[in-house]
Amino acid sequence: MSAQKTTGKKNLRIRQVRSGIGCPIGMRETLRALGFRRLHQVVERVDTPETRGMIKKISHLVEVVE
Repeated sequence: MSAQKTTGKKNLRIRQVRSGIGCPIGMRETLRALGFRRLHQVVERVDTPETRGMIKKISHLVEVVE
């Protein structure tokens, strides 16, 4: 069952498009907190202000698919 049906919130699908190598530790930790482990991986997260803030912090490393 999807999170949208259970919580009533919209989901975001996020893809990592650039590597965190060479980035400050805070950005690498943000990638890990979103659940990324490898390049071109797609993760699905609930659309919350916290998630949007993390995406904004590393916007040059990820893209929102939907």
